[in-house]
Amino acid sequence: MFAAARAPLRRVAAAARQASQSAARQMSTVRAAPASRSVAFGAAALATTALAGFAYTTSTNAPVEAAASTIPIAGVKGTTTERTFIAVKPDGVQRGLVGEVISRFERRGYKLVGLKLLVPSKALVEQHYGDLKGRPFFNGLVDYMSNGKAPVVGMVWQGKDVIRQGRKLLGATNPLDSEPGTLRADFCTAVGRNCFHGSDSHEAATSEISLWFGEKAVFDWKQALEPWIASDN
Repeated sequence: MFAAARAPLRRVAAAARQASQSAARQMSTVRAAPASRSVAFGAAALATTALAGFAYTTSTNAPVEAAASTIPIAGVKGTTTERTFIAVKPDGVQRGLVGEVISRFERRGYKLVGLKLLVPSKALVEQHYGDLKGRPFFNGLVDYMSNGKAPVVGMVWQGKDVIRQGRKLLGATNPLDSEPGTLRADFCTAVGRNCFHGSDSHEAATSEISLWFGEKAVFDWKQALEPWIASDN
């Protein structure tokens, strides 16, 4: 990436020198030498500004990938590195519940290590819900998740027992069976519009994080407050 970026930078720098020299030659026939120097300096300054702007644009537009992690994609079960996949489905996005989910998980002390907004393909949804294939509602479920009327927001959360606790925060699959205070009890009334998804096992988390994110889109970063959240002394 850096090698590719240097070639355009060299071209801009060469153009800057050429513009400066050209301006100096054009003004050499004019008696007002200070003005010549001023114009030449102005051309060089303008080119330098363009060069700096190009460098900034190149660096800020470059895609960022997570550094290689030393832990499995779903972390180690039962430790502070355990991870789960949480999704806000299209109905939850339409109702503005993304911030509610993030707020509850962060207040509980969990760390967000992956975040993505997308309209999933039918193939991705069919693979994700492969265990439901053959059920009468399957085709409708796939269409509702992938038709683009609203995106899906996928998240990866990390922390001790996050898979089990994440499911508790969401509530039962049937919102009418959810405990008071859970997300589904607070915001949902129908199974077909229960707004959220959460991995139900470490094996499922491994599969779902790999499917929706992959290794390079999950960030292994150090949370400054972790000793105040997850320490057992």
